[in-house]
Amino acid sequence: MNHRILIAGSGGIGSAAGLLLRELGDATYDLYLGDIRLEAAQQAAAWIQEGSTRPGKIVPFAMPATGTSPELEDACRNADVLLDCLPGREAPRMARLALAHGLHYANLTEHVKATNEVVEIAQGAEKGFVLQTGLAPGFINVLAHRLFNQFCESYGVDRVDSILMRVGALTVNARSPHQYGFTWSPIGVAVEYLEDAIVVRDGQKTLVPALSERSSVSLDGIVYEEDLTSGGAADLPEFFAGRVRHLDYKTLRYPGHYDWVLQQIASLPAGDAKSRADHLQKIMEAEVPHQEDDVVVIYAAVQGRDNRGTLRYIDRNYHIKPLEINGKVLRAIQSTTASALVEAARQLLQGRYQGPVFQSQIHPEDFMQGLFVGQVYR
Repeated sequence: MNHRILIAGSGGIGSAAGLLLRELGDATYDLYLGDIRLEAAQQAAAWIQEGSTRPGKIVPFAMPATGTSPELEDACRNADVLLDCLPGREAPRMARLALAHGLHYANLTEHVKATNEVVEIAQGAEKGFVLQTGLAPGFINVLAHRLFNQFCESYGVDRVDSILMRVGALTVNARSPHQYGFTWSPIGVAVEYLEDAIVVRDGQKTLVPALSERSSVSLDGIVYEEDLTSGGAADLPEFFAGRVRHLDYKTLRYPGHYDWVLQQIASLPAGDAKSRADHLQKIMEAEVPHQEDDVVVIYAAVQGRDNRGTLRYIDRNYHIKPLEINGKVLRAIQSTTASALVEAARQLLQGRYQGPVFQSQIHPEDFMQGLFVGQVYR
């Protein structure tokens, strides 16, 4: 079969999505790669196509910073699915284009406000609009849902005590004082450190301040710090409210990083949330280096009592390293994020969904064993 995919944003995740579709897919994919810089789209197209023997055309084009353009409209008319790899604030604009042209749509953003706007746009749509389908939110939520189902089936219950979701996009090595390096775009890091996190406490969905519940965890013998950040839980706090006593998403970092971040936050001038986030982001970009060597650490766990009252605990963790495909190396953050996005596209093309699709609505077994997620996460 031949499918036509419009990828909005040809940076690290957009180009990785194109490579995965072309080289690991079970169909022929025509790719329309858009970027605000035509040169970036052209470079991504050349990189994907270099050395490839797979069929399917790749068409790079320039996207406008706002609104639309003849080139963008033409790409929409030729596509079946729009994969949104742009900053979260652009999600409503891309969703409206998808709706106007009768396209399926999937995005990555953890931004709550933009997600709510897309939900309103997609209400009643004939095509599916999959929300927040990257790594976190995204894969981690589906993994947690799968573990919950496994726990309930294994132990004959329908409620649990806790659901934990943890993800860290980290450098292999880190140095003081920040104990961190950017392995992906820094846009949004400051926001997730400052905005409230949505959690479940005592069975009720609620908001708690980010970076307010730090603890440590040892995974495969490595000690990490974990703390609440915004966005990563997707819609699971609402979905599981009443069936779990305690649920949260926390970001994993090397010990020392959160102390450094809190020092920077304490120095921020007064202002609204956006100005404070912008200021924190500037500080981080000035002090924290960008690094290519990376690892993605993922951990999810479910705890509760079985039907005899015995305390039970099941968990799963991954340490994902860079992946080589056809001589091209994808950083761990690229492959883990893009594989979830293109898996969503594959399921959308099968006609499984209509209207807004939340992470809780994605079938865990089908997704986890899907063609793209299965090959990247093994």
